[in-house]
Amino acid sequence: MGKIKVTPCMAEGKTIEGLFVIEPTVFKDERGYFVETYNQNDFKEAGLDMVFVQDNQSMSVRGVLRGLHYQKQFPQGKLVRAVRGTVFDVAVDLRTHSATYGKWFGVELSAENKKQFYIPEGFAHGFLVLSDEAEFAYKCTDFYHPGDEGGLFWSDPSIGIKWPIADDMKLILSDKDTKWGGIDETFKFER
Repeated sequence: MGKIKVTPCMAEGKTIEGLFVIEPTVFKDERGYFVETYNQNDFKEAGLDMVFVQDNQSMSVRGVLRGLHYQKQFPQGKLVRAVRGTVFDVAVDLRTHSATYGKWFGVELSAENKKQFYIPEGFAHGFLVLSDEAEFAYKCTDFYHPGDEGGLFWSDPSIGIKWPIADDMKLILSDKDTKWGGIDETFKFER
């Protein structure tokens, strides 16, 4: 039996195909803990057969909202996790053929809960940092192509993401993340 628990994500009572929260088994003792963050055999046993080609890591401070990003012609599946601190991680389905097109799912990822989130190709992705600082790591199924990036406005009212923005939190966004259009203006994944 594998060492991971895989939970399909749902929005408005519908399963979002391909989107999963993954919880690895954590082995603790008096020395600390050990966890396999990725094991190809365990993933295959759970029906997840993606191949990762690139690992990325970022550090952000409280209130940073990164996203919602995607690549158009070279879409990436991402296995994301918080290595330090806490983030609220969000995926929005941009696959026009999907029964959950335009729906979103969010999950809190932290160094403490060790949850991971798999976002397949065809989704916009972003996160909000909830702790003073957070280190965020992710594996990608395709390489980053600088001229291929697209984005979706983080607070598009037609999507209605419920970001957990505290009253005392000052949002910090990149210039480009303030200028993305809504879902009606964004790239659509036809495949």
